[in-house]
Amino acid sequence: MLYCILGTDGADSLEQRLAARPAHLERLKRLQEEGRLVLAGPFPAVDAEDPGSAGFTGSLIVAEFESLEEARAWANSDPYVSAGVYKEVSIQPFRKVLP
Repeated sequence: MLYCILGTDGADSLEQRLAARPAHLERLKRLQEEGRLVLAGPFPAVDAEDPGSAGFTGSLIVAEFESLEEARAWANSDPYVSAGVYKEVSIQPFRKVLP
């Protein structure tokens, strides 16, 4: 089943985000190689493709997992969690309708 993982960044976490980004992307690439990643990306803090020093407010990941528990375990072991980027992570089932 698909799950939506929504990570909300803590205040002033841009430096931690940038430091943890390579490890975070590596995990996402593995999901993609396994054919389980639907989409992933950050929320810029300002209305710009590159928010610069304004940073990001969080991230959205939609991916396939065996269960909610597996999705939660995967999300909780993300480098952004251990680096203190995300102050909160929510996970819920997602049903893709379109496209």
